[in-house]
Amino acid sequence: MSHPRYTEEFKIEAVKQVVERGHRVAEVAERLGVSGHSLYNWIKRYDKPVEQRQEDDDLQAENRRLKAELKRVLEERDILKKGHRVLRQGVRLRYAFIQNYSSQYSVRRLCQMMAVHPSGYYAWCKKALSNRAREDERLLGLIKHSWLESGGVYGYRKVYQDLCEAGEACGKHRVARLMNRKGLRSQTGYRRRPGGYGDGKPAAVSPNHLDRQFEVTAPNIAWVTDITYIRTYEGWLYLSVVIDLFSRQVIGWSMKSRMTTELALDALLSAVWRRKPQGTVMVHSDQGSQFSSGDWQSFLKANCLVGSMSRRGNCHDNAVAESFFQLLKRERIKRQIYSTREAARRDVFNYIEMYYNPKRRHGTSDNLSPVDYERRYFKSLTGV
Repeated sequence: MSHPRYTEEFKIEAVKQVVERGHRVAEVAERLGVSGHSLYNWIKRYDKPVEQRQEDDDLQAENRRLKAELKRVLEERDILKKGHRVLRQGVRLRYAFIQNYSSQYSVRRLCQMMAVHPSGYYAWCKKALSNRAREDERLLGLIKHSWLESGGVYGYRKVYQDLCEAGEACGKHRVARLMNRKGLRSQTGYRRRPGGYGDGKPAAVSPNHLDRQFEVTAPNIAWVTDITYIRTYEGWLYLSVVIDLFSRQVIGWSMKSRMTTELALDALLSAVWRRKPQGTVMVHSDQGSQFSSGDWQSFLKANCLVGSMSRRGNCHDNAVAESFFQLLKRERIKRQIYSTREAARRDVFNYIEMYYNPKRRHGTSDNLSPVDYERRYFKSLTGV
């Protein structure tokens, strides 16, 4: 089996996960499905000069120091505002105040502001907590880890699946109760784009072969593709993705400052390189000019791909791609403010390749991530 090829765009973003975001090479390689040797070679080729990197590191360190200092000052102000009356009370009431706000501020900071020693507080907690409460606190730590790793978008059902996978024996409703107590909620709801849902006429270039048959039995039978836009202070950044309907995995993507045919073709080229399909694959899109061009149609024919197009003005015909863009915007983009296109590019890469593909659970995939769902499928074929 030949190794998949990756675009320059993919390699550069992969290197940034190690160089700029501080992830371990082994972790990035595993999540992206590439070898550590390849990733080391990419780092050697695409890493910035030492002088530039040192300058950036110094600036980032100074920013972190200033942010930490600002956070400390704000926390001390807020703690005193909430607890100035408690300071006049006995030590046990101060301990209770610290316990009540320990989910919002660090215990050490609270103890400092309440004029008590952390060892005394922890000794009081050890006596005060029942076995059930101590187990709740332990579970809550695991719950927070799962919820934070999801980017704060998982609800109690998916967090419960994570705990079960980790070997924890607890009830689904207990997870819901603990999450509700700490205000950990799933991210739900997103306003759809304006526009009608009329049936329209069939596309002039390709008929609607897919016809909303979104459930397929194996990888590389049907892919869907679409383009969306991301706002930055520099202007729009356009993202094109290709998704395999079997697992909902994003198998190809490209980002550019202009919405051109080249944007869509680069995403499809990335998918072809990555998957190397052996048979004919259906590629479904809307009727945008990028997908109706002669270059797009020529690429489909040259790579044994069959075009399929939604009816005009009917986004439900490409609901899977629309659903992915809603997830991306709800779970990541709407939570950020991007000063540059480069910042948006890094964040979108991180969401797709480091979280969505290898980690995010899907109800349509037996609550497995796209990568794990395909891995289970191939294991069932080989019996290994």
